[in-house]
Amino acid sequence: MAAAALRRQRAAGGGAAALWQAQRRQRSTFDVAVVGAGIVGLASARELVRRHPSLAFAVLEKEKELAHHQSGHNSGVIHSGIYYKPGSLKAKLCVQGAALCYEYCDQKGIPYKQCGKLIVAVEQDEIPRLKALYDRGLQNNVRGLKLIGAKEIQAKEPFCRGLMALDSPYTGIVNYKQVAQSYAEDFQEAGGTILTDFEVTNMEMAKESSSESEDGLKYPVVVRNSKGEEIYCRHIVTCAGLYSDRLSEISGCSPEPRIVPFRGDYLVLKPEKCYMVKGNIYPVPNPRFPFLGFHFTPRMDGSVWLGPNAVLAFKREGYRLFDFSAGDFLDAVTYSGLWKLVLRNLSYGLSEIYRACFLSAQVKQLQKFIPEVTINDVLRGPSGVRAQALDSDGNLVDDFVFDGGSGDIGSRILHVRNAPSPAATSSLAIAKMIADEVKRRFEL
Repeated sequence: MAAAALRRQRAAGGGAAALWQAQRRQRSTFDVAVVGAGIVGLASARELVRRHPSLAFAVLEKEKELAHHQSGHNSGVIHSGIYYKPGSLKAKLCVQGAALCYEYCDQKGIPYKQCGKLIVAVEQDEIPRLKALYDRGLQNNVRGLKLIGAKEIQAKEPFCRGLMALDSPYTGIVNYKQVAQSYAEDFQEAGGTILTDFEVTNMEMAKESSSESEDGLKYPVVVRNSKGEEIYCRHIVTCAGLYSDRLSEISGCSPEPRIVPFRGDYLVLKPEKCYMVKGNIYPVPNPRFPFLGFHFTPRMDGSVWLGPNAVLAFKREGYRLFDFSAGDFLDAVTYSGLWKLVLRNLSYGLSEIYRACFLSAQVKQLQKFIPEVTINDVLRGPSGVRAQALDSDGNLVDDFVFDGGSGDIGSRILHVRNAPSPAATSSLAIAKMIADEVKRRFEL
């Protein structure tokens, strides 16, 4: 009923917040509270309530809407699993997650396009790396991969130039915010509660003198928000993305690994130039650098995004060039791990900053693949902020990290500290893993 009401409200002009507020008044005790209504939090809550229908679950979200940050500011690509180390959790979950994502979209009638991807070598020294990537994809059981030459590249992408490419026909695109909202509807239909505008600021064990002491033994954990409102629960799962380290710290768990925000700025092709790109076009990644490089990404609305770059964000939710938070900035620049990363990648970082400032420098990167693109064909587009987990030695944490703590409160919390890209693609597979971990730790 709640999900049906949500659909009616959305159709009438977006009264979702009113529905969440109505839910808030109905219940304040839960078996498990999931903090964070991004795509991973919602997928995990959905999986948990489906496995344990007799228990009470809540999702707590600090924003007024769902999937507002990383889940709503990404490229929309359904990745196939080529890039990741064979045997790694990341590779396994991406391949499984892509299959589950397509299956879920088919079941729910969510539109997607399996438009494919070409990873294109434009220099001779990139060809050995491209062939190694092909071998890696085969080890990861990625479907349909093949190496193609220059003529086949142009047959698939008439405006693209390259010496050789890795063709991944199973790669697709989707609107992940729409997928996340569908997860939320599933969760509610199964009896779950979503509370928006609920920014968690404290988690602690209930005091015996609490007015809720009759529930003290069953729901011993108090979760408090920035307005002083409280819910009581038995266990907590945090999927907080950009704030995963801070939530861990306020619960008494380790602040490591730390989150350092990187902003990615996109350009967009002008509508009259979108005919130049049919599917995803990616460069061969350089293993010396941590990001995939500038790429061409078609969108479900028919637009084409170009990019992104990767520069340090001065605010964890800073989507504009001059967004600044003194606390977030100091948190980043006083962390020794960041400086170690910067010094190891100084030339790359300076190049990214230069390209962020000068449109012509970004267009020059694009012209390596589509020479016909000019500065007159592009506009500045949207941005996203990536929650990059970083250890104290300056190493990017590249796989999933679960964390808990000791003592009464720590033993009742599971922190999903790092769910790196391609977490949106992998969300349903990640959710199964999180649900398994919840069952193991909390003995549900």
